[in-house]
Amino acid sequence: MSSTRSLAGADEIHAYLVEQLNSALRRPGMFSQRDAALWMLVDHLLFVECRPEAWAEEQRSWTSRGAGSSTGLGGMFEELMPGGYDQNCVASVYAEFAHRLGWLRPDRVLPADEHQALRTSVRPWAQKDRSWADVLSEFGPPSILCGGASPLYSKTLGYLGEDPAEPMVFFHLWNGSATAAASAWPELDEPVLLAVRFADAPFGEAFTFTPEGRRRRPEPRSLCG
Repeated sequence: MSSTRSLAGADEIHAYLVEQLNSALRRPGMFSQRDAALWMLVDHLLFVECRPEAWAEEQRSWTSRGAGSSTGLGGMFEELMPGGYDQNCVASVYAEFAHRLGWLRPDRVLPADEHQALRTSVRPWAQKDRSWADVLSEFGPPSILCGGASPLYSKTLGYLGEDPAEPMVFFHLWNGSATAAASAWPELDEPVLLAVRFADAPFGEAFTFTPEGRRRRPEPRSLCG
């Protein structure tokens, strides 16, 4: 005897995908290798919303801003940050897109004047070496934390204001090892700030590196391999 089984409605599916996307943005390493899960969730959300063209437009924007090689966002960050592919850095770019489309569920929203003050002061502030504790002390808890709260691991902190048209501000923090061994213990007691990123400018112009960030930037890749 056959039985009928009800299916989730479009609103339920949409709410579930938004919830999963917000979880994946915060802990991307738990969902997939590289950005596969984020890519899939964004693609599915835009299918449900009947606007798949928005995804192609966003990818063209990334290309025009300097992440247009075959390695995409990941390759761009690999050239700027130590330790190879950083899922938290890549997740922060997806978070910007999610914020613009109304999917991001922030843990905190900065008042307009506070967000403006952050954007005005952060580039001069980042001219000195800073730590995770320094960022929290100066700017408070983030709107989104990509990468979890353990001090053993790299992470990216994002801050957004009340106006969705204003850019999010991201702090890219690193903790790793001077050796290439995957099992090597992180060398620092807490992550250090490598760079601040905001604005819709080309990626090369959107970053402000701390002195530590400049010291730890990878050597340019040889064209001879």
